[in-house]
Amino acid sequence: MGEVEAQELQLSIKVQEANETKSQPDVPNNQLSRSRGFNWWLRISIYTVFVLAGQAIATLLGRQYYEKGGSSNWLATLVQLCGFPILLPFYFIPALNKNCPTTNSTTSFESKPPSTLKLASIYASLGLLIAGDCFLYSVGLSYLPVSTYSLICASQLAFNALFSFFLNSQKFTPYIVNSLVVLTISSSLLVLQGDDSADSSKVSRPKYIIGFICTVGASAGYALLLSLTQLIFTKVIKKETFRVIMDMIVFQSVYSSAIILVGFFASGDWKGIKNEMEGFELGKVSYIMNLTWTAIVWQLFSLGMVGLVFEASALFSNSISAVGLPIVPVLAVIFFHDKMDGIKAMSMVLAIWGFISYVYQHYLDDRKSKSEKKAANDEVSKAFSLET
Repeated sequence: MGEVEAQELQLSIKVQEANETKSQPDVPNNQLSRSRGFNWWLRISIYTVFVLAGQAIATLLGRQYYEKGGSSNWLATLVQLCGFPILLPFYFIPALNKNCPTTNSTTSFESKPPSTLKLASIYASLGLLIAGDCFLYSVGLSYLPVSTYSLICASQLAFNALFSFFLNSQKFTPYIVNSLVVLTISSSLLVLQGDDSADSSKVSRPKYIIGFICTVGASAGYALLLSLTQLIFTKVIKKETFRVIMDMIVFQSVYSSAIILVGFFASGDWKGIKNEMEGFELGKVSYIMNLTWTAIVWQLFSLGMVGLVFEASALFSNSISAVGLPIVPVLAVIFFHDKMDGIKAMSMVLAIWGFISYVYQHYLDDRKSKSEKKAANDEVSKAFSLET
């Protein structure tokens, strides 16, 4: 008799919780735990295109800047950050600013928003980290061949896995581990093909070492940045809209651009811009177009990376970025006439394999989420039938 009463009490509690959830006018139950349906995959696809295309094009443009006569690391860093005004029109698109939760919606709809001072401190700290990170990337790209640069950038996967484990409670499944290993091997293979191009001979050994250290440091810093971004989304901001993504990109870009701009003028690099433009091998117009499109494309890349962190996780965002690393040497074959061999082709195959492995894990998570949701709904329905 007591067991029957306890079971009835448990069922009545579940029924009451279901009614309370349904009674919320602004946050429906199906939105609080929205499954990864067509719209989610569409957003993931768009952000992925931004990341892959943005990373490849921006890296090639950066390489072109240095190869054709550019020499200012401060300017090369500034164009990575100062293009944020092109994103401002997104603020005025009503459909993108609706307060609809995403798949990560686990926070309370009554949570108190962080103070302006707290947000300003967060954006300033992230801006400082981004400024230093982008400068290190610029130094690395100026000193290293494309294949070596891509190899070292792949190390951000290992750094991100470490930071995600400690900061974001990332769980590692066999498919995720397989994805990380395969993607890392994919990029690591690029070093085996050697650097027979003339680029290697232009760089002295000390500069090569500096470029190596700077790129490793930049990879670690960027991995930390992605994990911190995910942590801030879930623990501090606790509000999941497209506007939050825009704020994260725009405000931290303002801070980082200001920091690099100070360094640009303090270093005296601005004095040589006129001579650099006149001495650019492709001409003044190409010089301006190179810097302009570099700024635009890097902003699309940033939008894609932050969007993937927002929709999935920092580790997923970094894995998508790793898929694009082998693409850069392949494009370099087309535009810079680098050699193409079997190792680069194998690298591409492994990159696709790693990407599919990670996507398949998300597919399994989606199926599991739907099964749990269906089981919960069946249990609530059974509770209703028993109550009546």
